[in-house]
Amino acid sequence: MEYKNQNLSKYLDDLSARVSAPGGGSAAALTAAMGAGLIAMMVNFTLGKPGYGAFEAELKKTLAKSERLRNDFLDLVDLDVVAYRSRDMRKALDVPLMLARLCCEAAKLCPPLLKKGNPNLITDLAIAAIFFEAAFISACFNVEINLKSLNDKRLARGIRKEIGQNTKTIQKIRKNTEAQVGKIIRG
Repeated sequence: MEYKNQNLSKYLDDLSARVSAPGGGSAAALTAAMGAGLIAMMVNFTLGKPGYGAFEAELKKTLAKSERLRNDFLDLVDLDVVAYRSRDMRKALDVPLMLARLCCEAAKLCPPLLKKGNPNLITDLAIAAIFFEAAFISACFNVEINLKSLNDKRLARGIRKEIGQNTKTIQKIRKNTEAQVGKIIRG
């Protein structure tokens, strides 16, 4: 089943059904895709607006990156299902690990938009940061369970170190984004 080209109701019906996949990993990828969509929306509502011309080149790069990430996340919605059904533990590890890495990359798009994005969509930016962190944490749970199944201590040590560093990064971005957005909306 390829979900990225199905309607959302079909995906949610299958997610809630008594089947093993799609499950949490796929849902996490969809959450991240929604975050990337919110970034793209904010940029699209900023491009061409008076006062943002100095940022146009950077905003266009951010838009292209957010759209690439959104497509990557949508691919992971389906790849997670395939990996789970394959019973290949290495594939089952690789998909959430890729999701975690991409979430960290996507979250890094948020801070510049606090000053260079349309303030009318500032809450959407906060929601995007929250979605990226939620998807990241979800992916990390799946990484951990798959590391346990692989029983490779050296591999686990390296991946846990990477995840630890990325956890600090993504949490800092989300907290700072929330704090800045809070200041902006409260005046």
